Amino acid sequence: MKITESVNTNSRNIDCKSISEILRIINTEDKQTSLAVGRALPEIAKAVELILERINAGGRMFYVGAGTSGRLGILDAAECPPTYGVSPETVQAIMAGGTAAFTKAVELAEDDDELGRAEIIKRGINAHDVVVGLSASGSTPFVRGALSAAKGAGAATVAVICNSKGTIPEHADVAIRLLTGPEVITGSTRMKAATAQKMTLNMLSTTVMIKLGKVTGNFMTNMRPTNGKLKERAIFIVQNVCDRSAITAKKVLKNNNYNIQKTINKLRILKLGADKPCQNKAR
Repeated sequence: MKITESVNTNSRNIDCKSISEILRIINTEDKQTSLAVGRALPEIAKAVELILERINAGGRMFYVGAGTSGRLGILDAAECPPTYGVSPETVQAIMAGGTAAFTKAVELAEDDDELGRAEIIKRGINAHDVVVGLSASGSTPFVRGALSAAKGAGAATVAVICNSKGTIPEHADVAIRLLTGPEVITGSTRMKAATAQKMTLNMLSTTVMIKLGKVTGNFMTNMRPTNGKLKERAIFIVQNVCDRSAITAKKVLKNNNYNIQKTINKLRILKLGADKPCQNKAR
């Protein structure tokens, strides 16, 4: 039996517990997720190197998943353009059942290898790209089919699973195993397994974007300020990176259509008399 489907002895009688006791049990179990991700850091690092290599060469990254795993892939992919200013083509998500499955379960879609293969072919995934398969069980047919087709097309492949074994890693160049153990509610991998997967996707995309030069210091200097809140954040970023007042930061941002990186470069030229190279260029 897979670890994610086994019974958690710490929560066996959870239906008889008080609200406070239930919350304490969940919280205690959730602490295992960070430890599981920590144990997988060497493999996560290998995956980052692989992804960075492909994107630097003009390739794309695709997350592929079903159910909760697929929704997490969509979430991470959707956040990359506004946060880091990359094209929506750079990081994409493929979910069993299509976009409709994001808000409503389409359970049978994950059982078809051929549907996964078809999605890879439809998107023209090739040797320039990298495909990250997400599956708590490690054996989801849709993801397995997608990874197999991607590898056959020459793409780099990564598997993110929550069991020690599974058929998906057979088609992966790098296998990230997040061993979070049995769920509080038996088999409900939307809990610990999903939390560990989300943490891992945060690490993958964030580290890749940092190494692509999308971050200065610890500020998202390629962010797209599309509303009032984000424009205020842009002012704060420029203030901190360039050591200027809010008034100056806002004025120069306005003159540069709230393009943060252009604004920073402009202020550096004004202050230093020459452009200062970004300290976080990919290397």
